[in-house]
Amino acid sequence: MGSISWDRQNGFTNEPYWKDATFYQVYPASFKDSNGDGWGDLPGLISELDYLSDLGVDVIWVSPIFDSPQKDMGYDVRDYQKIYAPYGSIEDVDVLLRESHNRGMKVILDLVVNHTSQEHEWFQESRSSKDNPKRDWYIWKPPRYDADGTRIPPTNWRSYFAGPTWTFDEHTQEYYLHLYASDQPDLNWENAACRKAIYDNTMRFWLDRGVDGFRIDTVNKYSKRQDFVDAPVTDPNSPHQSAPEMWCNGPRIHEFIHEMNREVLAPYEAVSVGELSNTPDPRQVRPYVSAQAQELDMVFEFSLIRLGTGNILGPKYIYQPFPLSKMKTLTQKWQFVDGTDDAWTTVFVENHDNARAVCRFGDSSTPELWNKSAKTIALWQVTLTGTLFLYQGQEIGMTNMPSSWGIEEYKDVESTGFYEEAVQSGDPELIKKTLHGLGHLARDHSRIPFQWDASPNAGFAREGATPWMRVHDEYKSINVARQRDDPDSILSFYKKALTLRKEHRDLFVFGSFTLLDPEDESVFSYVKRDIKGHTDKMAVVTLNMSGKQQMGTDVTSILGDGARLVVSTQEGSKLVDGRPVLKPWEGRVYVNH
Repeated sequence: MGSISWDRQNGFTNEPYWKDATFYQVYPASFKDSNGDGWGDLPGLISELDYLSDLGVDVIWVSPIFDSPQKDMGYDVRDYQKIYAPYGSIEDVDVLLRESHNRGMKVILDLVVNHTSQEHEWFQESRSSKDNPKRDWYIWKPPRYDADGTRIPPTNWRSYFAGPTWTFDEHTQEYYLHLYASDQPDLNWENAACRKAIYDNTMRFWLDRGVDGFRIDTVNKYSKRQDFVDAPVTDPNSPHQSAPEMWCNGPRIHEFIHEMNREVLAPYEAVSVGELSNTPDPRQVRPYVSAQAQELDMVFEFSLIRLGTGNILGPKYIYQPFPLSKMKTLTQKWQFVDGTDDAWTTVFVENHDNARAVCRFGDSSTPELWNKSAKTIALWQVTLTGTLFLYQGQEIGMTNMPSSWGIEEYKDVESTGFYEEAVQSGDPELIKKTLHGLGHLARDHSRIPFQWDASPNAGFAREGATPWMRVHDEYKSINVARQRDDPDSILSFYKKALTLRKEHRDLFVFGSFTLLDPEDESVFSYVKRDIKGHTDKMAVVTLNMSGKQQMGTDVTSILGDGARLVVSTQEGSKLVDGRPVLKPWEGRVYVNH
């Protein structure tokens, strides 16, 4: 856990730099292709570092770039010390680090150590024989047999990508565990030698080259329950049952994460942010991010970003509409820290595993509403307490894939797995609902090529190249070049909003959060207070998240007659009896200083 106090604008502070830093996630396959092979790469990313710096980015998070068969877009690592050739080379990583550091930006890599690819040399050794020294580096179990003598898996658990969590290996006549695809066998963190190899081969190797830290994939799944029993049957129509309680936040998880911090993260002062799924109670999250516990700096919790999805495993892609009041309640729930707290939190509304925010939380039905709602979402995000994470394309309002695109355009292993499962059910209604849900929620939406300009292939790849995913139909109207010099663009607003966040960090990064009018289904308002500085400085954020004019909260009753408007997503600052008249999808922030 890093203790160096640093920020790009104001020099050293009394807080670690990562608290008020703006992190920006790059999905490298889709960011910028430099050589015309249709696949984004590290030289392409390096060529746009000035763009990221100008936006206001402090830390770049690079999604997996290690050598991989790409069964799950790099989350199936074949070799942690090599780069997947289409991305570039280790030397390109060195250049990325040097050039980013020269611009005052830091770089973190995606660390995937719950599982490897089945092509990783560790697994090849593990499956070679039952007495191989690395046999216990993965989780192997003998088969069971039903009453008819038919071989069945060791447990009835369902994987995240549909189907069982166990695959039978003919060579040694045992099953291996994989929470995700069968190509991604789970490492056995119970084995100390395996943990040491993880620390040496996957962490120290890159920290020694100058990497500033890690986003740590599936961080709370390393400790599985060791009794390996069946999960309760909640879906009688499937032989595979949802069972996250068997592997999330397991009995030794805090021991393992504390060891990781003590052995590797702390000595390098490396920043850490863990992916913490299926942990919906802040009381469960605190032990991971308490400074006293010395485990992780921060984590991603997904209750808010998963709004609209069904159950995390079975009906995940059966879309569930939600009211604004639910979004408010979840926002409030995860604003559980402030600048005086021992723990810390994150702020995010997009990533590589979720669809586009403007389509899920805003209104992209018309160009005008798209522009307005994307800015209001931006204002919501930059005024929340915690470390802010943006995802590539969020800053220009990139949208979901067009509804006219067919299932053939979906490339993600999860999307295709859920669709194939629906087809195999033979239920036309389930197929229809799954397609509808994928259209709202699929991971593919966030992975289409970045839209740089109106040239062929949206400037992602040179003309004549064939991008690995289809370029969005609207790339000529939604792109960086069109927005860069437009003061009314989403991109321009993000730059202004990120600057505002830095200028008022005492309120927006470190301040306390108080929700107003939780039941209002159109206007989202809250108060931010300077707790850390022990001043009377306050801000009122009031956001009209509807397509109709609304009255905002009574600003003057909270801030007094000296309430000052510091930012609005639209022109105009009319107050009626102390309340702002909010245009459709307008957001404003008032302060008393």
